[in-house]
Amino acid sequence: MSGKAKEDAQRSYYFILGYLWDYFGRIWHGYELHGVENLPDGPGLIIYYHATLPIDYIFFLARIFFLKNKLCCYTVVDHFVFKLPGLKMLGNNLKMITGSKEECLRALKSGYWVAISPGGTREAIFSDETYNILWGKRQGFAKVALEARVPIIPMFTENGREGYRTFGRIKLLKILYEYLRWPIIILYGGFPVKWRTHIGKPIPYDPNTTVDELVKKAQNGLQTLIEKNQKQPGCIRSGLLARFRNKKNE
Repeated sequence: MSGKAKEDAQRSYYFILGYLWDYFGRIWHGYELHGVENLPDGPGLIIYYHATLPIDYIFFLARIFFLKNKLCCYTVVDHFVFKLPGLKMLGNNLKMITGSKEECLRALKSGYWVAISPGGTREAIFSDETYNILWGKRQGFAKVALEARVPIIPMFTENGREGYRTFGRIKLLKILYEYLRWPIIILYGGFPVKWRTHIGKPIPYDPNTTVDELVKKAQNGLQTLIEKNQKQPGCIRSGLLARFRNKKNE
């Protein structure tokens, strides 16, 4: 297959997949995307809060594909994703990477956005309806942003934890996760709550900022988005009622 034919086939693949996910988001969650103007024209590092199931992030990718007419974002995922049957090929097609420094820098220097949740799977499982950020001591994303000289853009999805929930406070499950590093969880939900993804103001590159300072700035930026847009503690009932109200009325 020629390079042009391969490119056309891949674009058709993205279009069909994106259309299906975007349609699902509109129908089931009334999905909205706000703050697109805060995304840079060039490369940037998107830092987002990890919901129980990151379906909201997939909706973001689908919407961005149609707005930009291309898949312009690499996604850092946990290593276990590539160990699941059939997901390695899908991950490669959707620009998923395991998040090594070299991979992230290569994507950024090629002009792409890179999206990462510093809290990752641990935040997905063990955060709760208070939307507490669980980054631990992770600083790799800040080191990458400074070396690539790119801005950091915080992103958060309103009611992200009300659509799907997990019994993350069970001590045995936490012990198993810390030992196996696999998300062994008891999941429930699928509630059609309102989802709005909010993209915050970018944190510009500053050569005088230290890694610790940049981590703090990114965390504060994400926390600000959460406090501004999320009722706390989160409530499934409120999330459902939000389907019938616009943001201004709320």
